[in-house]
Amino acid sequence: MCGFTSIIHFNSTRLHDYETEIKLMNETIVHRGPNSEGYFSNQAVHFGFRRLSILDINGGSQPMSFDNGKYTIIFNGEIYNEDKYREQLEAEGVLFNTTTDTEVILALYKKYKYQTAEKLRGMFAFMIWDNEEGSVYGARDHFGIKPMYYREAKGTFYFASENKALEAVMSKRELCHESLQHYLTFQYVLGENCLTKGIHSVNPGTQFTITADKGLVFERYYNPTFKPVNIEEQVLANQITDALYESVQSHMRADVTVGSFLSGGVDSSIIVSLANQMTDDLETFSVGFEREGYSEIEVAKETADKLGVKNFSRIITPQDFMNEFDDYVWYMDDPLADPAAVAQYFLAQEAAKRCTVSLSGEGADELFGGYLIYHEPISLAGFDKFSPGMKKVIRSVAKKMPKNMKGRGFLLRGSTPLEERFVGNANIYKEEEKREFLKTFKEGQSYMDLTGPLYAETTNLDATTRMQDIDMHTWLVDDLLHNADRTTMASSLELRTPFVDKEVFKVAAQIPTELKFKNGTSKYLLRKAAESFVPEHVLYREKLGFPVPIRFWLKDELYQWAHQIFSDSKATHIIDKDYTLNMLEAHRKGQDDYSRKIWTLLTFIRWYELHLLN
Repeated sequence: MCGFTSIIHFNSTRLHDYETEIKLMNETIVHRGPNSEGYFSNQAVHFGFRRLSILDINGGSQPMSFDNGKYTIIFNGEIYNEDKYREQLEAEGVLFNTTTDTEVILALYKKYKYQTAEKLRGMFAFMIWDNEEGSVYGARDHFGIKPMYYREAKGTFYFASENKALEAVMSKRELCHESLQHYLTFQYVLGENCLTKGIHSVNPGTQFTITADKGLVFERYYNPTFKPVNIEEQVLANQITDALYESVQSHMRADVTVGSFLSGGVDSSIIVSLANQMTDDLETFSVGFEREGYSEIEVAKETADKLGVKNFSRIITPQDFMNEFDDYVWYMDDPLADPAAVAQYFLAQEAAKRCTVSLSGEGADELFGGYLIYHEPISLAGFDKFSPGMKKVIRSVAKKMPKNMKGRGFLLRGSTPLEERFVGNANIYKEEEKREFLKTFKEGQSYMDLTGPLYAETTNLDATTRMQDIDMHTWLVDDLLHNADRTTMASSLELRTPFVDKEVFKVAAQIPTELKFKNGTSKYLLRKAAESFVPEHVLYREKLGFPVPIRFWLKDELYQWAHQIFSDSKATHIIDKDYTLNMLEAHRKGQDDYSRKIWTLLTFIRWYELHLLN
């Protein structure tokens, strides 16, 4: 695990001290690799690298060169099928100087060039300087586990593992108002454009080249697509078991202590149960809150006891949240207003005290159908008999009903096309709400600009699977995996996600909707596959998620803190101060639950002040 930075300037018209810039960028992400750093420079490129040592390997320093300096790489991640290719290439006469997966990528590039990324299995972001062709080749992994950002300035291209490294060498930092408007819908920054204007994210499953004549050119090499098939239940369950076992085994590769996050849910319990079969000293980590209904620590401890693994836990207090909030916002790069991400920030701190690598259960819900909202198309099936015109009438009538009237929400959702009603796992502010407080609100700019193209690619799938697909391409990438990378890297902890694996997805993509929900449970087939090795008390337990009691805290312990942030806000030219203070007061008085809306604005305001004004 590590981080990298790079500057490419084939046709730059700028006179810059690139050596100083690359070092400044590299220092900004020291948390990603506190063990060592390295640099490579020539007339066209400058590479910087930070290393977190995971494997006791021969010659693991980067930037790494290969074949007498013809190719030089910077690489962040882990490749889980490198042994297969090492054996193949050695049989073909390739001589390796190290035992690293980094050198295997270089050898693959020499042979396969732009087919390299698609052959890899793992989490990765890399860039290769090809000295023979005078070009750069780079790629981000299939699902977007590892981050990669870039910006262009007068012919110079800057790349980095975190966008704060790019911000560090920007003479002027400005807000991207379009991305802000979308953030207020999703609670995270979705897509290519970051909240800092001019900084972009390389899409998952995407590779690129940079040349003097063509500049930066992107190409999609992988796009995960669900393809349900009619297959016997037990056969598919067995395939899931085999795929998960093999994936966890691959993700355990390390010469340092490997631990695992453990909640009270089935996803992390599956990972821990399988990992426990592969090591004698697995340690697990859990966090919770003192308020009843907001902690799964006791369930996690019961799971750990039944499996015979150690469990270490921490109770998070409101004071912890206030003390660490600014650091959390800084490390996250773009604002992420998922309260569970702050909880995971503390979880990573606890895990980092005892291990360098940890496993986690991200991705199971998206791949196997774990969210209750995915069942909604089934409950709304009765509306399918109505014509589009009749649905418009129903919707019009429902809008005129009192907001608290029973059945209003059901009628509204049933008469609204899927593409309009489901934007993903979070839908914080409606467009009409944004108009009230967002001073830079722009008409005609909708979240559907981002989700529409995704829906257009899935017209052949049933509604539930289309919802999964939306979440896999949005929520999973830009909330969960973004959260997973930043919260753990803040503590120099490597996180691995065995569910988010292309071989696991091959199996999960085949599951028909009727086997995602069965006998009143979600993720039915995943649970069935885990029956033989996951403790019974957690196997069919109702999903709690990772709840954080901000609804209560913002009325009490966090009220004055939040009030101060809104009162002292330096973003009043963007967000109406009176609106935020009135909403906070209404929440305190119990007029409605505005906690997620408040948290979304608190996160943005502190992000704006820390990232753009500092």
